[in-house]
Amino acid sequence: MPSARPPRPLTLLIGTAKGAFFYHTDERREHWQLTGPHLGGTAVYSLCGDSRNSRILAGTGGNFMAGPLISTSTDLGASWRPVGRGPADPSGPEAKLKHIWQIVPGHPSQPGTWYAGVDDAGLFVSRDDGQTWSELAGLTTHATRPDWVPGFGGLCLHSVLVDPTNPLRLWVAISAVGVFRSDDGGDSWKLCNTGLRNVAPEFIKGEGMGRCVHKLVLDPERPGMLYQQFHGGVFKSTDAGDTWSSISAGLPHDFGFPMVMTRRGDLFIVPLLADTNRVVPDGALKVWRTRDRGATWQPLTNGLPQKEHFVGVLRDALACDPLDPAGLYLGTTMGELFCSIDDGDHWRRLPAQFPRITSVKVWTR
Repeated sequence: MPSARPPRPLTLLIGTAKGAFFYHTDERREHWQLTGPHLGGTAVYSLCGDSRNSRILAGTGGNFMAGPLISTSTDLGASWRPVGRGPADPSGPEAKLKHIWQIVPGHPSQPGTWYAGVDDAGLFVSRDDGQTWSELAGLTTHATRPDWVPGFGGLCLHSVLVDPTNPLRLWVAISAVGVFRSDDGGDSWKLCNTGLRNVAPEFIKGEGMGRCVHKLVLDPERPGMLYQQFHGGVFKSTDAGDTWSSISAGLPHDFGFPMVMTRRGDLFIVPLLADTNRVVPDGALKVWRTRDRGATWQPLTNGLPQKEHFVGVLRDALACDPLDPAGLYLGTTMGELFCSIDDGDHWRRLPAQFPRITSVKVWTR
């Protein structure tokens, strides 16, 4: 009989305010080995594992010595080198590169393409497998650009989505501007905010502006269906972002940041108390799940602290793996990392106390 295929390695890429840390395991998710800190002392806002080239890409924050940059490692973080020419200051009035919020690969049919979302809001693309990056200026020179106003955390382009059925269709989300879609590979963009309210009408006056999207995800089973954690609830679009409707009924609060969807269509969020008090309600850490695309919601608490635990969860600090049942991984602002290997039904805390966790990503090699 042929021998069974060995389990694939799986690595959790954890970005923090003081470097990156990696948990190494495999598809069984039984034993975890921690390495790090990598890029010690540097704020790491975005991480992505590249299975094609066995490397890791990291978007780091700026400091007094150097600005934000993208670095790569081909030895699981033992050494790093900056890319040849990374993202620079975006176009637009007085725009300046402050953070690299997101790094994602392009469509599988475009193996050398990568996208990076930055603050001040801009979208950069690499066509040479991440070595050099250029701005997709059709977004930052959009007719609405003079009316863009930052959210509390800045003018962040934090979500970048590539349509799995169409390599030319892209979506991005910007705080506190809204959602844009491109149908031509990023040359031109359509504002997609219908159904969302202006969160600050007293000082954001542009037509359709002030839609503070916190996180944007795609439904892997239904092309053109998207979900977002908004400043005022959770919303769904069934028409590629043209219109949005609320699916917040049944949730305890309408504020939060992280959102993730598994391969089989389970959607997860972590509500926070309010925009002025960004901690979990009642000191109880709860992950909420919908298995019917927002019709009903269920709180998941087994193994999560439910008393006197006043933490937050940032927008990129909740991730899932592609396995079945899915693994869920949640990092807190207090540096804890919780995991579930049964689609959120049961949780446990992994060892180690990290700095403030900014990003959690899964790399299945």
